[in-house]
Amino acid sequence: MTRKPQITDRAPHAIVSHGADFFGEDRHPLKALASLAGYAEGCLSQTERGPLVDLLRDPGHGGSIPPEKARQVAELLLRISRWKFVKPGPSAMARALADAAARAAADGEPWVWRIAS
Repeated sequence: MTRKPQITDRAPHAIVSHGADFFGEDRHPLKALASLAGYAEGCLSQTERGPLVDLLRDPGHGGSIPPEKARQVAELLLRISRWKFVKPGPSAMARALADAAARAAADGEPWVWRIAS
């Protein structure tokens, strides 16, 4: 009799500022962000998706996004979350990222990304 082990290794996550938790951060698995990049490629035009897809595929280089660019990214992420072909899980993640980016832009602060294991 075999069982699937219940304990798994931690997957690397991207931690973004201005999130919805108590500390003002959100955690998103890098694997899920990469799948969201695929949806962005299908949903957005090539001129719109360039920097956003790069950020989702390799968030380690995200660093700090200025407020005016965070506002634009929030609008694009919101469009992805509302696209009819996006599954519910990635749609919710896109919406959470859009909300965090919009909060950062509304506060006039940079939207910060960092990687944690």
